[in-house]
Amino acid sequence: MKAETLFQKIGADFYTGVPDSQLKALCNFLMTKYGTDPEHHIIAANEGNCTAIAAGYHLATGKVAVVYMQNSGEGNIVNPAASLLHTKVYGIPVLFVVGWRGEPGVHDEPQHIFQGEITLKLLEDLEIEPFVISKDTEEEEIAQAMEHFRELFASGRSAAFVVRKGALTYDGPVSYENEYTLTREEAIRQIAAASGEDPVVSTTGKASRELFEIREAAGEDHSRDFLTVGSMGHASSIALGVALQRKDRRVWCIDGDGAALMHLGAMGVIGRIRPENLVHVVINNGAHETVGGMPTAVREMDLLSLARACGYPSAISVQTAGELEEALAEIRAGRDLQFLEVKCAIGAREDLGRPTTSARENKQKFMSRLLDNSGRA
Repeated sequence: MKAETLFQKIGADFYTGVPDSQLKALCNFLMTKYGTDPEHHIIAANEGNCTAIAAGYHLATGKVAVVYMQNSGEGNIVNPAASLLHTKVYGIPVLFVVGWRGEPGVHDEPQHIFQGEITLKLLEDLEIEPFVISKDTEEEEIAQAMEHFRELFASGRSAAFVVRKGALTYDGPVSYENEYTLTREEAIRQIAAASGEDPVVSTTGKASRELFEIREAAGEDHSRDFLTVGSMGHASSIALGVALQRKDRRVWCIDGDGAALMHLGAMGVIGRIRPENLVHVVINNGAHETVGGMPTAVREMDLLSLARACGYPSAISVQTAGELEEALAEIRAGRDLQFLEVKCAIGAREDLGRPTTSARENKQKFMSRLLDNSGRA
């Protein structure tokens, strides 16, 4: 089904969400139609943020907003869905469009497997009625589903279209780019070299995939790296937990702009605690690149001022390989909580692979190395 057709059948004029590769066709259509005009389309920080925006839209207009997201974001909507939208509270209707990663019987990455298994059940437990869209779903079926959904909306209930892999298409030309030339992979290569034997926690998506392949190409093992394949936005908190318990090690967090934005409060906690052995790097290309390239709000934010306001004593921004090399040398020479923003281009190698070890293997090797007191301080 064409994304334009789904849009027409839904009939809403306000969308907010967090981009998803399964919904890339819809996301690209919305960017073509609305861009980031906040009157009609807001790319939010996380799925709970989207849900609250949608609630505010309904309060102000009486109309139903659409929230799009990957099913991994269902966890972020549990609180507002249960304590804000539900009919036992305010009875605010929202239409969710959910990309179904990890659908049972469909091969996917490990972080999506369990989430895929519970996707429909979790929606049903929240009393959000789902309708599954497949490649062969007809327009009339969507129209009938919307007719039923409108009855639910009138009673204050919410509903969801759950979109299977390949169910939506969009043929319009879409291009996402910025003005920077340093690639994320080259930046991560320099960071990996500078971190030496230190433990590294990398964020979900292409950053972790690139770090894995950089180690492979260098003939290094992967025991110093924790590849956060799921739980977007939590890499810096994982790194904080490690750093506080292993003060004998400098801990590096390779974060992304969309991930850092998703749970921005983590920076406030890190800045208040101020662990002297933590280096927080945000690779900032201003885009949700792993799921398509749609822009993040970070593109227009001053991350250095934000980091300093959160309590980071040192904050540096770079955008070239030379500047990054100098910044990394300065960080290596220091001994305090450090923040580094690396502005880079949008894009990755076409042949970029995925980790060949399982998540559990990654955890076990990382822990084994970290708990080995013979490691370098």
